[in-house]
Parts: sequence; structure tokens; C-alpha cells
Amino acid sequence: MGRKAGEFIKQPGGYDVFIPSSLPPEIEYDDELLLALSKADAALARLDGVTEVLPNPDVFVAMYVKKEALLSAQIEGTQVSLQGVLEFEANLKPKEDIRDIREVINYIRAMHYGIEQLQNADLNLELINEAHKMLIAGTRGSDKKPGRYKDRQNFLGTPGGTIFQAAFVPPPPEKIEQLMQELEKFINEKDKLPVLIRIALIHAQFETIHPYLDGNGRMGRLLIAYYLYWTKSLRRPLLYLSFYLKKYRTEYSENLNKIRYQDDWETWLKFFLQGVIEVSENAIQSAREIIALKENSVKTLIEHKVGGTNALRLLDLLFNNPTVSIKEVADELKISPVAANKLVNKMAGLGILHEITGKERYQIFAFVAFIAIIEKGTRI
Repeated sequence: MGRKAGEFIKQPGGYDVFIPSSLPPEIEYDDELLLALSKADAALARLDGVTEVLPNPDVFVAMYVKKEALLSAQIEGTQVSLQGVLEFEANLKPKEDIRDIREVINYIRAMHYGIEQLQNADLNLELINEAHKMLIAGTRGSDKKPGRYKDRQNFLGTPGGTIFQAAFVPPPPEKIEQLMQELEKFINEKDKLPVLIRIALIHAQFETIHPYLDGNGRMGRLLIAYYLYWTKSLRRPLLYLSFYLKKYRTEYSENLNKIRYQDDWETWLKFFLQGVIEVSENAIQSAREIIALKENSVKTLIEHKVGGTNALRLLDLLFNNPTVSIKEVADELKISPVAANKLVNKMAGLGILHEITGKERYQIFAFVAFIAIIEKGTRI
């Protein structure tokens, strides 16, 4: 049997590039891989079901998109926190680099764009290129052809290293169009290959092709969420592997290179499926914690006789938007600024809200217990 993954081709410059073979490869399904696939399918099904018992599943998804965007940016070395992103969204001046925050905001926009498009469209190259354009517009990579394939050779290695010292050199620019068309064909094939195996292959192939000058990692991670939503494997886009890939960053790179250098697809597939299991279980636990937080917060309000119906409405608002001003509370609940101020301060007195600006005027209050559940694993 010949090489499964592809071949190395010597270039005029003296370095070797890797040209991947078309998908799918021949896969050896041993007991370990079959068990991992079974457990991953079950974990994904549990994740899909748990959202139905959340107080507001769409808000849970929105906050998890922020978390994914943050973790995906951190994998690329971006130094930004969830607090920084929430401050930016609350129109506060963040303490962190605005360029870093913009990368996270762009990821959120690209995620929402793709999910919206996939409700009525196929997952194709046009959508991927448009999402990539959105992903790096206005960031440090904005001079590197957003939404267009690379026009010069790129490589993966340590900063300052040469192409001859690279850990991996992907295909040259002239091969990209054909390779991406082959990948698009595979994405849209209808056969009996399990969904989680197919998306594991798609992600690895995309990262091997490395079609853009910048943003390949982020775009490849977006593809996972796009595909699982598009194939209706999840009713809501809730599986985000950046938490797992950040935690096991070294193994991630090593296992992708095992495909390229050792024809070892199976180790990568087991690693990917374990990520699906871990991330699904993590999201399920977060959902349970949010349900418990809602119940405990309601109990606290009732026990302290705070605010009646308006207090419960404010609590619902906080699960939608965990940072609020007095004016926003007054506007959303349609109550006077005086009543809003009184209600917010009562909830702050109970420890449900915390003021985060340190100012006497134009204060912003945060629902810190909710934010703490979401931001687990995002600390820089």
C-alpha cells in the first residue's frame, strides 16, 4: 500500500512541500478508535439535548461563541481576556490591546455570519472565503489578502526561523485552488462516513493545505462548528474545540504532523474524538452550573424580598447581557432611572452584581458568577 496522506515534493528553492492526497484516506478502525467514536457520538447527543433545558439556550450559545472566539485567538498568541471583550462590547475603554480584541470580535462576527448563511446555503468555498475575509479584516493580518488564497509560500515554524527549519511546509500557491476544490467536494459528499470522522478529516486537510497567508488556524476551527451545524449534528452551534486544542496545543501540532510524515491518520482521529468528548462534557457541566445559578439567584431574591417582578426581569436580562448600566436597566425594564438605580444597588448588595468601572458616575455592573462559568479555561 502506498502513502495514504500525500507526498513531499522538492521545490526550486531546495525545500520540500507536502501535497496531500484527496480525502478520504484508508482508515484502520481498531477497537480503540471505534470506542472513541461511540463515546464522542454519545457526548455530542447529550450536549444537543442539554440545551433544551437551559433558561435561555440562545444566550448560552452566544456566550459560548465569545468563549470560543477568545480561546481560538489565544491559540494564535493573542493576549486578551473575556473581561476585555465584555468591556469593549459595553463601550468601555478596555485595558487590553484593541487589535487583540478586534481579532476576537471578528471571530464572533464570522461565526454568526457562517451559521446564518448555512441555514439556507451549502458549506462551500465562497462562504469559507467570505468568512476568512471577515475574520482578519482590520487586524494585524489585514494586509495578507483577506478572503483570498496565498500568493507566496508559507510555512509553520518558530518565529524568526527559516523555511529550512520549518516544522511543516504546506503546498505552494499554485496548488491551492485545486486542493480546495477537492476539499469542497469531500465536504459535500453524501456517504456513510460518520460525521465526526468526516469533520476530523476536513479540519486536518484544511490545516495541511494552509490556503491563506494568515488566519488558517482560526478558519479551520470555525469550519468544525460550521460543519456540525450544517449537517444538523447539533441544533445549535455549541461544539467548540479551541478549549481542548489550547490545552493540548503541542499534541495537536504533533498529531497533524503524524498524518503528514507518518501516514498516521488514526492517532489524529482518536485525538480529535477525545476532544469532542471532553469539550461536550465541559459544555454540559457549564449548562448545569448556569441552571443552578439561575435557581439560586431567584431563591436569593425571594428570600431577601428584593424587587418582585422587576428583579426577576432584571435577572433574565443579565443572562442575556451580563454587563449592564443603570440606563440600560431602566430602558429594558421600562422603569424610571431612580427605580433602576435602587434595584441594581439592591442586587449589588446581595452580591449578584458587581460594579466594574470604579467610577461614581456612568457605572457598569457585571453578573460575575455567570461570567465566571463561561470564562473557565480562558485565563491567559
